[in-house]
Amino acid sequence: MRFRENRPADLARARSAVTAWRERHAQASAAQLVADLGGQCHPDYGVVLRAALFAVDRHQAREITGVTAGAVR
Repeated sequence: MRFRENRPADLARARSAVTAWRERHAQASAAQLVADLGGQCHPDYGVVLRAALFAVDRHQAREITGVTAGAVR
């Protein structure tokens, strides 16, 4: 997938799908995420799903530890 073919709606849909998936599969791997959700997205979107999973996990870790974006350097 070329960047210019990427649409904001596709990314928003992927982010929300990853967030919902992570809530149901807290201990699962990125490979399992792509296997479960990959068919719902463009065939080249696997890397985007993995990146969204990283962002979701990072956000949840900050919520748990109380670290805010301003405190991280």
